[in-house]
Amino acid sequence: RHSCPRARAMQSPLPPYEVLPTEVSMEEMPRSTTVMVEETQQPPPPRDHLVWSLFTTLYGNFCCLGLLAFVFSVKSRDRKVLGDYSGALSYGSTAKYLNITALVINIFIVIIVIVFVSLAIAGVFSHRQSY
Repeated sequence: RHSCPRARAMQSPLPPYEVLPTEVSMEEMPRSTTVMVEETQQPPPPRDHLVWSLFTTLYGNFCCLGLLAFVFSVKSRDRKVLGDYSGALSYGSTAKYLNITALVINIFIVIIVIVFVSLAIAGVFSHRQSY
């Protein structure tokens, strides 16, 4: 044994033992040992939607919504690394809603562009046929 107090502090303390009643001897006790391992299942860390925000920033940055989503995703990832899961969940949720809003607006813009291009092409062909 070490006489150093630091070495004694590093040793794990012994688990508490129950004192046997005087009428029970050790020979009468069962010889098996049961160890109960209780696993605490932690919830998965909140999602930060960083990749989705990156693609929204690069391909559908309408009114800087993609850039804002990317900023909130990075903040969410920072909070997750620090262990602040409630802050990470809040920033991740904001990034998710900004990404959804940017996606809906971009789909709407693509539909409008397709309609206008189709009408313009149809108008050009109908205008040429009248001559």
